[in-house]
Amino acid sequence: MKNLSNFSKIAGMLLVAAFSLSACQTRLSQPTVSLARQVSYGDSKAVETVTNEFGSTDLQMIAEKMVGSLLEDPALANRPTMTVAGVRNKTSEYIDTKSIMNTIQTALVKSHKVKMTRSADEMQQGVDELQRQNQSGLYKAQGKAKIGNMTAAKYSLEGEIVSIVKQNATTKDVFYKMTLKLYDVEDGSIEWQDEKEIRKTSKK
Repeated sequence: MKNLSNFSKIAGMLLVAAFSLSACQTRLSQPTVSLARQVSYGDSKAVETVTNEFGSTDLQMIAEKMVGSLLEDPALANRPTMTVAGVRNKTSEYIDTKSIMNTIQTALVKSHKVKMTRSADEMQQGVDELQRQNQSGLYKAQGKAKIGNMTAAKYSLEGEIVSIVKQNATTKDVFYKMTLKLYDVEDGSIEWQDEKEIRKTSKK
């Protein structure tokens, strides 16, 4: 009788252990639910002061200064054709210079004072489309874009951005200078040029 009682106790303990193991496996197999951080929208034009590295406010300030200056220049009097070339990044940090030029180009296109043509890094897509229309045999002759009719750019917009960084134990000073030039493609002369300087200081 005593042996039977001991057996019952052991069986009960094993049963409880089995249920516990099953519950643990069920919890482990369930996906982990993580709570996302609270997200809110801010003003895209608000001054960004998170760090003194190149940021969105710097991009906006440069684009505003360059576009305003260029639109007032007589070089754009007769809505010339223009292409956007690269901007050399001579700073010690990564800066998306193409994003700067895209912002400038957007403002110029919307002004209707200049006619933008494909840049060098966009040209291959245009060539591929022309070849597809003219060499694939899929399109009627009427309405096809003809090869050899692209408009050449009279001006090329290009420049560079440099920085000077100075720091000590408590202060870091970063000076940026963006220079933009408008070249006449045919004779290489500079028809317009301007600069934007930005200084940012942070203290510990």
